Amino acid sequence: MRCGRCGGLEPLMRDNGSLSSEIFQGVERASGESLGYFATRVLRERIVDGALRPGQRIYQEAIAEQLGLSRIPVRDALRQLESEGLVRFAPNSPARVAELDPAEFNEIYEMRERLEPLAVERSASNLTSEQLEEIHRILEKIEDSWHDSERVLRLDRDFHLASMQAAGMPRLLRLVEGFWNSSQHFRRAYRESVGEANVAVIKAEHFLLVDALDRRDGEQAAQIARNHIRRTRVRLSGQLEAMSEGYRSR
Repeated sequence: MRCGRCGGLEPLMRDNGSLSSEIFQGVERASGESLGYFATRVLRERIVDGALRPGQRIYQEAIAEQLGLSRIPVRDALRQLESEGLVRFAPNSPARVAELDPAEFNEIYEMRERLEPLAVERSASNLTSEQLEEIHRILEKIEDSWHDSERVLRLDRDFHLASMQAAGMPRLLRLVEGFWNSSQHFRRAYRESVGEANVAVIKAEHFLLVDALDRRDGEQAAQIARNHIRRTRVRLSGQLEAMSEGYRSR
């Protein structure tokens, strides 16, 4: 929802201290899902999809009320998300959605630049025909969605994680997924800032990656993935200070 007074997205907390109900609209606890896991999953999803913005305060009481929980599973969820780098705590203050500083951003992207090519290379020779078909379907959805930045962000994440899914290295994949989660808000800012020329480059790299996967050429797929991440890191690091300042002012 737009907020005419603040000129942007409606804040998480209203003036009277109540939580905007739209943040968690439609969430449901899965059968057999523990209260703590439910709270962690929902909060993680809302941070990754941008509903909870970098630097935004997270009040345990308000979250618990909206999710129909006590404070204990919400508190435990926030501690788990802190360990994942998605939430920050400070003395005598509510938790906040983490903001990446330039050093942290570069650290994450340099690790991605080294780890994801390994996962893609191992995955290329193990992907089933069904998994390859799904990667093609995701790419087609991306091509049809460039007018919708949020949808492209979600699909792009799905696309790259799908390309690594058959690596047979579960610890590595957990690390990589965590890096994607903790840097998603900077990917969002990057997506909003790219021009048509850069979109064309992204499209070309996606098609080259799929072609290498189709040919089971793990070495080539790894090189394409490495260049793709490096180009994003170099471009985005030049804008990082301005973007960080922009997020802090929201």
